[in-house]
Amino acid sequence: MSGIIKTLLHASNFQNPFLRTLVPSIGLAFGLQAAVAIPSILGQSERFYDLSGSLTYISCTALSLYLPTLRARYAAGFAAPAWPSLLASLTSKGGLNTWNWRQVVLSAAVTIWATRLGTFLFSRITSENGQDSRFDSIRVSPPKFLVAFFAQATWVSLCLLPVLALNSIPATALAALPAVTLVDVIGILLYVGGITFEATADRQKSQWMKEKKEKKHSEDFLTRGLWSKSRHPNYFGESTLWTGIATTAAGVMLTNIGQASMGFSGGAGGRIAALAMAGVSPAFVSFLLLKVSGVPMSEGKYDKRYGDRKDYQKWKKETPMFIPKL
Repeated sequence: MSGIIKTLLHASNFQNPFLRTLVPSIGLAFGLQAAVAIPSILGQSERFYDLSGSLTYISCTALSLYLPTLRARYAAGFAAPAWPSLLASLTSKGGLNTWNWRQVVLSAAVTIWATRLGTFLFSRITSENGQDSRFDSIRVSPPKFLVAFFAQATWVSLCLLPVLALNSIPATALAALPAVTLVDVIGILLYVGGITFEATADRQKSQWMKEKKEKKHSEDFLTRGLWSKSRHPNYFGESTLWTGIATTAAGVMLTNIGQASMGFSGGAGGRIAALAMAGVSPAFVSFLLLKVSGVPMSEGKYDKRYGDRKDYQKWKKETPMFIPKL
């Protein structure tokens, strides 16, 4: 194992320190998804698809955070430096053996989100006998199923790009940044608001479904709580939290320190590239939710079932599709 790690570290020892962390972290996403894809394809089961996605998020985030120290420890024969302290780094601007607090907070933000969503989705698919209707025409086709796993690896990589980029910047360089900026505050508030909105919407729907099974109501679709403010409040929360993560990361990536650490000149081109690296995360999430697998699939399913009902049409007319009404 030690030899394999040394080989991988040597192979990814790019001249640009920024790429030494970014490239292996993205590579891990595809490696993990390939590893889960093989038994899933053989067993024609999507039971661990969503759970593997969450674990990939957590693993890639952790690797990007710890990889610089791992390289230093291998170079020093594990004599030094010590592993950075997460708690100490929460109040640190960064430096030797500590991370910048933004790196820890955004990494924790991803981990919290992935853990919550992963356990929620795994619990849901387990209660549904391990099947997801999205995979009805996919699980029996190995090529299509493999594409689904590599699509998930791409999804993880693009969504995580702002965090991976931030963690790829040396903490010693980040130490020169101000302790806290307005952009930091805005980004964190967006994340907290988004994940709270998403979790609340999911909890309300789970409770509604539980009560329906217990025959406490006979409603065919949920129109109460946050679902009376938006037809897809969970998706809105998802898009918002990733916007918050990207905002905080962009606030660092656009600074002169961030630009220099990423190998950019600090000119207009470099700042546009940094903004694109941060913005691709919420943009890709919103695109998937609004145009691909989120809203279109959900709306299509419900339109087919209840499209001719006046109460359903009234709810659609009075309730925004995405951005909640006040």
